[in-house]
Amino acid sequence: MKLNKEEQEILSAYEKGNFPSVPNAKGEIKKYREYAKTTLQKNKRINIRISERDLIHIQRKAVEEGLPYQTLVSSILHKFITGYLTEKTN
Repeated sequence: MKLNKEEQEILSAYEKGNFPSVPNAKGEIKKYREYAKTTLQKNKRINIRISERDLIHIQRKAVEEGLPYQTLVSSILHKFITGYLTEKTN
């Protein structure tokens, strides 16, 4: 397997023991699996009206991120309601 420079640096650091163990790794894995399961579960549908201009910007951003635009919108909403999306202050 051929690794790029960044991947090789990560592997080298790992092999040197530069990555500390996560305390309670099994518990952490279980917690994040539950987060992923909850986040990825999509069992409700909504319809919203937004300006064409905003939709175009969202679609462009989604292309940059390599995501379908509806997935990006869902992610933005999730981050906002969980407090991970905050207003940028200057």
